[in-house]
Amino acid sequence: MILYPLHKSTTRNITLFELPSYSPELNLIEILWRFIKYEWIEISAYKSWGTFVTSVEKILKEFGENYVINFV
Repeated sequence: MILYPLHKSTTRNITLFELPSYSPELNLIEILWRFIKYEWIEISAYKSWGTFVTSVEKILKEFGENYVINFV
């Protein structure tokens, strides 16, 4: 999908794009959640709400060090 800029501001170095109404592949939080849900979180984290929250917090705290998304 090629997105064309709607507006480009040279004074503030900002470019605006119109996104489709639903585009999870362009939404960074959707990409992050997919990695957390399907690759990083252990199945034992789903035992209770407390273990789930603890596991997600651990992943978010260690994101960039122990948990990295490579778009290659």
